[in-house]
Amino acid sequence: MTSAEPWLDRIAAARDDLDRSSTAARVADLLRDQITAGLLVPGARLPEEELGKAAKVSRNTLREAFRLLVKERLLVHEFNRGVFVRTLTPEDVADIYRARRILECEGLRSVTIAPPEALARLDAAVTAGEQAAAAGDWPEVGTADIQFHKAIAALCGSTRVDEMVRHLLAELRLAFHQMDSPREFHEPYLARNRQLVTLIQRGDTTAAERELRAYLDTAESQLTKAYGA
Repeated sequence: MTSAEPWLDRIAAARDDLDRSSTAARVADLLRDQITAGLLVPGARLPEEELGKAAKVSRNTLREAFRLLVKERLLVHEFNRGVFVRTLTPEDVADIYRARRILECEGLRSVTIAPPEALARLDAAVTAGEQAAAAGDWPEVGTADIQFHKAIAALCGSTRVDEMVRHLLAELRLAFHQMDSPREFHEPYLARNRQLVTLIQRGDTTAAERELRAYLDTAESQLTKAYGA
């Protein structure tokens, strides 16, 4: 039986994995994934009863998962109203980009010691974005873009950096919903992502870092303007 909410169906489909890890952490992972995929939007209320049934977890487990995501700034608890997906502020956007510059630029500086499979993930993410664009699936282009930037930071070879970036980019996906036209926002970055991969493949990390900084400046400016700041 399917629900009216695609993200709830995804939670239900993945519930068999819950016994194999910390259950609350796994539920938090599943919810974070729905935010990163653009299916849970800012301001959306998380229905506790329906979500508990979809994941087949207790209310206490679900509330612990909520607490984890509140700490990550992805959810907010409103007294007597429930738990909602957080709506970012312009200050949030500025801080996310401040952190991204540190982590992603360090990833580019680490490219010479990155294994071939790490470099392959960059190309795969860009290709996925190009294919989604060809299919007219602009929300999926946004998801591929997030995977691309995760792959840049992953060049550091640090599980801690990977975790920080995973949380940062889940927050960033919430900001994407502020844009009126996903196509107008994401389309120009397809070519810029491909350009970054080309520079990395050439070994020109100085030019790649310069391009990435300009790229992040432009994206931050667009998102900040969309918030009316």
